[in-house]
Amino acid sequence: MSEFWLISAPGDNENLRALEKMNMVTSKSNLSQNTKFTIPDFKVGTLDSLVGLSDELGKLDSFAESLIKRMAQSVVEVMEDAKGNVRENLLANGVDLTSFVTKFEWDMAKYPAKQPLVSVVDTLAKQLAQIETDLKSRTATYNTLKVTLESLEKKSQGNLFTRTLNDIVSKEDFVLDSEYLITLLVIVPKQNYAEWQKTYESLSDMVVPRSTKLLAEDKDGGLFTVTLFRKVIDDFKIKAKANKFMVREFYYDEMEIKREREEMTRLLSDKKQQYQTSSVALKKGSSTLPDHKVKVTPLGHPDRPAVGHTDRESEGEGEGPLLRWLKVNFSEAFIAWVHIKALRVFVESVLRYGLPVNFQAVLLQPHKKSSTKRLREVLNSIFRHLDEVAAASLLDASVEIPGLQLSNQDYFPYVYFHIDLSLLD
Repeated sequence: MSEFWLISAPGDNENLRALEKMNMVTSKSNLSQNTKFTIPDFKVGTLDSLVGLSDELGKLDSFAESLIKRMAQSVVEVMEDAKGNVRENLLANGVDLTSFVTKFEWDMAKYPAKQPLVSVVDTLAKQLAQIETDLKSRTATYNTLKVTLESLEKKSQGNLFTRTLNDIVSKEDFVLDSEYLITLLVIVPKQNYAEWQKTYESLSDMVVPRSTKLLAEDKDGGLFTVTLFRKVIDDFKIKAKANKFMVREFYYDEMEIKREREEMTRLLSDKKQQYQTSSVALKKGSSTLPDHKVKVTPLGHPDRPAVGHTDRESEGEGEGPLLRWLKVNFSEAFIAWVHIKALRVFVESVLRYGLPVNFQAVLLQPHKKSSTKRLREVLNSIFRHLDEVAAASLLDASVEIPGLQLSNQDYFPYVYFHIDLSLLD
């Protein structure tokens, strides 16, 4: 399980024996794997300051957890089709998260234990706040790029009646700059191909013979050209519609088509090369948004890349700056989060067990989700002597303590904090 319980008990002989009993029972019953969790001695200060720090650390704990969850989600979004490899990119100090938690050592260089506790907490808070600020800025830039790209890609979705034709047609398909002639685009159902070839020249006067050419197909029909005199456009459209041939309104603008293709290529290059790993590079000939994509096969122009495609897709080896930043700063935020958990154990242990500082912290990793209830019962039984009054209220429902309402679920006679790595899945 990717779940941990971080507990502490007083360090006197009686409770050290209780901890040994806990280790023996949980091991024999295969309930959890337990390891000693070392926390340095800090400058305690006053109990009043510890009470204030207790509240501040609770808020900072929630903030850190929320931050690393958002960063993990950002990694998922950036990696897109390689989501199965996300866990490999969510590391702390270069090791997997479970290993980091179970082998935790306080970072004295980054968070000196000789400093006052309030200074250590302030350092952690400022570090996480800066990471969040940078995260918002970087993800906003990425999302803007992504939205712009998706809006362009939507133009290439749909059938021949609605999609952009800029990735299908070329200058050679049209009669341009003619005072008398014009080339129209006509969508013909597949079952009517033969009928079109036989009749298009006679649908109206002044249709240029043998001027039709199939440019592209989708699952329903094909896109044909036909050239005729401008003066018969309206008559041709009426006759074509009567025969189930639909003229697609289209004006060939070479500069606009070039601009759109260059913009799409640039956005794809930016998104892939600047933000994604090479393993997520788009496969040549496929859309970045394959879902709901109607396949259209351009004919006669095999060398021209379609909108959403680029010949540079094999480039961009290595990690882009956003993913690289996310990996580095996720590690930093996660490390800070575990340090905050350690600080919470220290502060709560001093507040609960008193001075001088003398307690032992232990990290428990439950083996199964189904065994957590039994594990809780074992711990509450072994350490019930730490809070006999609360324990008695649970064992005897007839005992009422004003202002105290406890259940077996939220009763902890010992200091307890939870680390749940499944939130990152």
